[in-house]
Amino acid sequence: MTQQTKTLYIVVCAAGPAPDVGILVGMAQEEGWTVQVIATPAAVSFINVEALEKQTGRPVRHTHRKPGQPRSPRADAIIVAPATFNTINKLANGIADNYALDVVNEAIGLSIPIAILPFINSAYSARLPFQRSLSSLAKEKVSILFGRGIFAPHEAGKGGSLRKLFPWKEALKLINSIDK
Repeated sequence: MTQQTKTLYIVVCAAGPAPDVGILVGMAQEEGWTVQVIATPAAVSFINVEALEKQTGRPVRHTHRKPGQPRSPRADAIIVAPATFNTINKLANGIADNYALDVVNEAIGLSIPIAILPFINSAYSARLPFQRSLSSLAKEKVSILFGRGIFAPHEAGKGGSLRKLFPWKEALKLINSIDK
């Protein structure tokens, strides 16, 4: 009998910690997940696509597949990290203008467990549209790691120094608790 593994989609956005997404990939693999990395168009230039493809054994997806190309395995759970102000607001409003947003929007409708770990500054987090987006996504049972002790927005222009402190493990811990 073969043991089936679960598939975790890691959606990476163009934010400071994005080059380190391989840390999350490795942690997820250690816990038995098959990982599919999906990048927003802007994130492609932030990450090492070749290294992530080698690490996962799968292509990093950032565009829709062409007819006849194989599909990615179905996601059992999704982590969006680091998530940007733009991506969070678009998701909350059902905007799917790129492959990553399309995948996550559909997953919300399918009730696939989703954890979002933002990396934004305090100016963005103070905006009413962002606060409404968090509330809207929570109503759709999307888990957002936001607040003291997990993720606190950084001062505008000061995020670079926090890259190494990004709480990748917290996102995986949350998704593991949801996916039981």
